[in-house]
Amino acid sequence: MQLFDYFRSSASFRVRIGLNLKGLAPERHFVHLTKGGGQQFDAAFTKMNPQQLVPVLVDGAEAISQSLAILEYLDETHPEPSFLPGSPIDRARIRALSLAIACDLHPLNNLRVLFYLKDPMGQSEDARNTWYRHWVAKGLSAFETALKEDRRTGKFCHGDTPTLADICLVPQIFNAKRLECPLDPYPTVMRVFDACMKVPAFDAAQPMKQPDAE
Repeated sequence: MQLFDYFRSSASFRVRIGLNLKGLAPERHFVHLTKGGGQQFDAAFTKMNPQQLVPVLVDGAEAISQSLAILEYLDETHPEPSFLPGSPIDRARIRALSLAIACDLHPLNNLRVLFYLKDPMGQSEDARNTWYRHWVAKGLSAFETALKEDRRTGKFCHGDTPTLADICLVPQIFNAKRLECPLDPYPTVMRVFDACMKVPAFDAAQPMKQPDAE
């Protein structure tokens, strides 16, 4: 098993958490997203993933892209601990929380989106940061309400063990902190985040603890 990732990539961060929770340690390959114009655009990597995005997990002869697809693959091939525990309705809630981050919030703050705002759209750093903080506030406000108003929220997003929802939430909070987004309005979110970061699998996956951190 091999993992192609980048220390600051939120999607890669998710997969690192998942691998740690499963007790898996793949061979690591680092794809720098800004050095030399972006190593994700190299021909060899593009052949592996035509989207030119990290992470990519290679297992045997198969290359799997998209962080949530990778995490569900890991959950199916290494069932314990489960990222999607409980009844069908429980799993639907966990997926909905996960997708609220991975599909609705994170793509608007993705590096390639921010680069496009800069060039060719010519937006200043202040304008890009305003864009970033606006979407973080909208996304986390809705997430806070979803957690606060549901009795199934426990120590973590769903119950008292980490799930796919926590794996998606934590990297987004790291990004929000890095861009100095106000987080006081989201006490439930931050309580869950703090609980996650006490779990060694989450802590070891954080960006600045990766071999390619800079």
